[in-house]
Amino acid sequence: MSGKLTLISSATASGSASVSFTSGIDSTYDEYVFYFTDINVSANSDNFVFQVNASGQTGFNETMTTTSFRAYHGEDGSAGVLGYDASQDQAQGTAYQTLSQSLSNAADVCCAGELHLFAPSSTTYVKQFYSRFNGIHDSNLSMQDFIAGYINTTAAITQISFKPESGTFDGNIYMFGVK
Repeated sequence: MSGKLTLISSATASGSASVSFTSGIDSTYDEYVFYFTDINVSANSDNFVFQVNASGQTGFNETMTTTSFRAYHGEDGSAGVLGYDASQDQAQGTAYQTLSQSLSNAADVCCAGELHLFAPSSTTYVKQFYSRFNGIHDSNLSMQDFIAGYINTTAAITQISFKPESGTFDGNIYMFGVK
């Protein structure tokens, strides 16, 4: 990302089952960046996830192919690992895609991160994305999740939804356009 960021919209979740951005994703920008701060899930060991809708579609169930790797280190100084994580991949799947996994629901922890979505208004190409998140895993690990992939549609993407897989969450989400 080398362009100027323009804040388009923001949302504050407070005991929310999901947060969706249903406007503002259009041909104005070729890249959209979502920043997440203070995301805290209500259910222990929950994943924070996302999915999109193509123009005119509902249900947040577009087909994705994704890959995942992670790094983590134990709070007690143990368990340093960097590696591929096949359990978070999708191969032409329609499920919500994990952004940050197995989060602790303790009151004094959260996750934060960013998601980059490229050329969502293109009607010629599939839509590329990548994300990176850091959060406190339910096993007292600091975990960095890296996800990348593509949304396999040539229809314009116009909506995006974020949520925990179960329960509710608190936190802030900011949507920026990149010029």
